[in-house]
Amino acid sequence: MNNGFKLDLYSSDLSSENNNVSYIDTVIKAGFPSPAQDYISGTIDLNRELIRHRETTFLARVSGNSLQEAGICDGDIVIIDKSLEAKNGDFVVAFIDGEFTLKEFRFDEAENCAWLIPHNKAYEPIKVTQENDFLIWGVLTYTIKQLHK
Repeated sequence: MNNGFKLDLYSSDLSSENNNVSYIDTVIKAGFPSPAQDYISGTIDLNRELIRHRETTFLARVSGNSLQEAGICDGDIVIIDKSLEAKNGDFVVAFIDGEFTLKEFRFDEAENCAWLIPHNKAYEPIKVTQENDFLIWGVLTYTIKQLHK
């Protein structure tokens, strides 16, 4: 199956005592500039903010382009929580017929099947039936992008 995705898993490192990053407690507008506010109001712990269930949360680096139209691109880091139950429209890491894939999950009651939906016209949706060896391994909760190289 060519699903445009490769999964490299990493566990989150929560051993550091100080995972805090400076936090600006103001709205940052993406439209017209507002007067500068040169103050930092505190810190934010990214582990506390991004990881709800640390024992069941993993990070992975995306390799592939099957979700690029959804804004999940090659090289992004995704945060996956294995304890969450997938709902329609969630992005999931699924294991199907011996391969992992990251796709949007949809349940089709009319056909009594599920669909794994890519967001790239070069890839076809994957129909999941009772005949498939299928497991939702985890639900994507966040995507981290590198914008400045």
